[in-house]
Amino acid sequence: MRGGGLVRHLDTAFDAGITFVDTADMYPNGHDGELAGLTEEIIGRWMTARSRREDVILASKFWAPMGPNPWNRGASRKHIVGALDASLRRLQTDYLDLYQIHFFDSDTAIDETLRALDDMVRAGKVRYIGCSNFAAWQLAKAVGRSEMLGISRYESVQPRYSLLHRDIERELLQLCRHDDIAVMVYNPLAGGLRTGKHRPESGPTEGTRFTLGSAAQRYQERYWADDKFAAVDAMRPLADAAGISLAQMAVGWVLANPDVTVPIVGASSPAQLADTVAAAETPIDAELKAQLDELTRGYRAVDAAR
Repeated sequence: MRGGGLVRHLDTAFDAGITFVDTADMYPNGHDGELAGLTEEIIGRWMTARSRREDVILASKFWAPMGPNPWNRGASRKHIVGALDASLRRLQTDYLDLYQIHFFDSDTAIDETLRALDDMVRAGKVRYIGCSNFAAWQLAKAVGRSEMLGISRYESVQPRYSLLHRDIERELLQLCRHDDIAVMVYNPLAGGLRTGKHRPESGPTEGTRFTLGSAAQRYQERYWADDKFAAVDAMRPLADAAGISLAQMAVGWVLANPDVTVPIVGASSPAQLADTVAAAETPIDAELKAQLDELTRGYRAVDAAR
């Protein structure tokens, strides 16, 4: 989504009571590096023009390549310091409420990453730190090192979670419950597949994540499969009986999990945003949740298409 559309969505979301804005320096999705930073720039202009910095919780992420050099990526101290300063400039703010490592970096010592992030917290540039796309063992190791070193720990994790991808129920959610770590899940609509707008016989709908540049292959590998389409078809009568949309039901199911702190929805239309708000205001009942749990229990297994 480009400038004007994103600004309209931000206005609509804010007016509906949504005050958590999550982004990343690499966004928007689906490009080869030429657009990196654009989403942060748009959000920064929006906050400044509307004077809303103090009215939102602002989160961003680092890790992805942001330049041609080896040190322009990953979780080294050098990259973290430079990436954060660049994000703050683009976002037109002097601090982030939450700064997250986007992916686990096996090439950098965990202690180096955590100490650098702790320094950013102590400098006042970051309020809290978090991680995204971490396995349970990776998060547990990081939390253990923070405790050992007496420094800031990851207070949140951002995993992929939906009715069609339930891996985090195996270990990650139990860890977060035990250590009081916030769980902010993304892709609750499975890249839009859970809205019912895609059909296997007609191929991916143009303008969606399934056709979006470099993101297209990733999303098709994740979700474009006969069993997932069959699951969505099986959910349609349940949504109809409940008098809600497939999208509202998908977000409502995520919200019904007490271990989930908040779902992150990359809405591509006002209708999707409306479904998100409706799901928050009208929770699904226990019977419907149980039916959906049973229908999609097979997706608790490890999904090879990461």
